Amino acid sequence: MAAFTAQDVKNLREKTGCGMMDCKKALTEANGDEAKAIELLREKGLATAAKKSGRIAAEGVVCACNSADNKTAAILEVNAETDFVAKNESFLNFVNKIVSHIVEVKPASVEELMDQKCGEATVREMLTENIAKIGENMNIRRFSCLEGDYVQTYIHGGGRIGVVVSFQTDLADQADFQVYAKDVAMQIAAMNPSYLNEAAVPAEVIEKEKEILLAQALNEGKPEAIAQKMVNGRIAKYYKEICLEDQLFFKDDSMDVKKFTQETAKKLGGSIQIVSFTRYEKGEGLEKREENFAEEIAKLNR
Repeated sequence: MAAFTAQDVKNLREKTGCGMMDCKKALTEANGDEAKAIELLREKGLATAAKKSGRIAAEGVVCACNSADNKTAAILEVNAETDFVAKNESFLNFVNKIVSHIVEVKPASVEELMDQKCGEATVREMLTENIAKIGENMNIRRFSCLEGDYVQTYIHGGGRIGVVVSFQTDLADQADFQVYAKDVAMQIAAMNPSYLNEAAVPAEVIEKEKEILLAQALNEGKPEAIAQKMVNGRIAKYYKEICLEDQLFFKDDSMDVKKFTQETAKKLGGSIQIVSFTRYEKGEGLEKREENFAEEIAKLNR
């Protein structure tokens, strides 16, 4: 009979940040003694991951992966402490393995992903192993999986920005359509739209923007009737900034993306509809680590 329970394994994992199998092996070797198991994990360099878990991880990489038939794609952000990790072969192999797993299995959440087997180990165990091996805190922050008649991915700046776009089309096998699809993905990377089209913008977002624009016009000294008319014009401009289909096409500003799509479909003799997209920018919204080189040098000399 085991000298420990499944709950003991879970508790050890929470205390050390190590994988379930590593914790189970350590408890077995320690005959159920938690303190001894922690010591064993530390000796193996695995429990160091727990110490690193409090460090700020806002660097890392965004990556994407398509299925073989280009009907499913995933985009993934994995964060680390420094941008040097994004060039680490072990880290990149780990990230690419995870995004390929997402395309194949389509987990519903990061938490579900973490407990899934990916090869011989769970994703959580693989992450912990990489933290211990590379020596930095890491975090699987988010992912998105899109499906469609054709799904395009695009990575910019060595993993700084990633895009995945889903299309409904009967032109998926045509090379010219695929060039169009990449152009749309590049548009999203460059222009950072928030919504697909005007219909996708929540009513409360527009109402809030109208309030702000009205206040601006009134503060400029405009009469309220004139201010209301100004708001309508400025809302139209606002749509051109936040809606993909309303944005001017970055390669030809004589047309917007909607017209570019229509003209491409007409030229190729089929139908094209942009269904959805996801754009990730590495570390967006995360607290960045503040470097203090004088302090770092002082620490080295202590």
